[in-house]
Amino acid sequence: MGSVFRGEGVPVRERFDCWRELLARTRASDMTSVHADDFRAEMRRLELGPVTLLRSSFPPTRFRRTAALVRRTDPEVYHLTMPLDGGLALTRGAGDRTRTFGRGDLYLVDSSTPYDVRALGVPAPGRPERRTEAVGIDFPAALLPLPPQRLREVLGLGFSVRAGSAALLSQFLLGLDRQAAALGPDEAARMGAVTVDLVAAWLARELEAEAVLPEEARHLALAQEVRAFVRRNLHDPDLTPAVIAAAHHVSVSHLHRVFTCQSQGRTLAAWIRERRLEQAHRELADPTRRTTPVQTVAARCGFARADDFSRAFRTAYGLSPREHRQQALAGGRPGGA
Repeated sequence: MGSVFRGEGVPVRERFDCWRELLARTRASDMTSVHADDFRAEMRRLELGPVTLLRSSFPPTRFRRTAALVRRTDPEVYHLTMPLDGGLALTRGAGDRTRTFGRGDLYLVDSSTPYDVRALGVPAPGRPERRTEAVGIDFPAALLPLPPQRLREVLGLGFSVRAGSAALLSQFLLGLDRQAAALGPDEAARMGAVTVDLVAAWLARELEAEAVLPEEARHLALAQEVRAFVRRNLHDPDLTPAVIAAAHHVSVSHLHRVFTCQSQGRTLAAWIRERRLEQAHRELADPTRRTTPVQTVAARCGFARADDFSRAFRTAYGLSPREHRQQALAGGRPGGA
């Protein structure tokens, strides 16, 4: 289902070839590096059905997918890349200008068009060479339910992950990377399908082409947007389904139907309450907030009435908020943790 490469576990003379072979399984290119003789890199590769998730850290390297290489072999896949540290300079196709992407950007290219990518790198603590860190996904072009001629408008461009559907996609990819080791085969394949749907929703939003998306992809994107909106506004006691529906320009009935379907039967109101209780549970166990009154924690988590908060907390965790705080700060096992 996946593999991990760490340079320290491979003989020095074989490191670059091993890393290049692993990456070339989905990103075949002519790779060169001035550090090839002592290549210190790491890569985690996770198979999510037909989707491949890559998390890598490496010194300055050049990746050239030439026209000859495209003619020789073209798997017809898309490569989405998000730098986490350092920069990547991309030149795509003949005569295209070079664009540089860094932390906070993502870009999409295809295997059917030549490209030249240079990893610029930044100084890294304890490392003699500059480093680039990135996360990316590779997936068959046929999986993306958008017209190829429209997609050409966005290939090779940089998009900010600081807001909108690109932010949701970036957060999902980072979360997926963190949970990689815990995914079983069936769940991994399902996460691959979800990933492609989120990519499609992001691109459709950029192209103003949401109408061509399958209904499932639109519903998944709406549910993800709603979850992110709720997390940003948990403190607001007036955060109701009606407010959320208005913020997303849908009817309350449509919101309820979509969210319940995308949350395995859990209602939106129940999901909001669970997130509020989880936040309160964490804050009450935080030693840096031990002097914060319980009612203040409740209000910060969106509970307008202290009595409602106490009842809901005891139902969820089997302890009152004060009992949970006392146990947590005394080093005991918090109820429901």
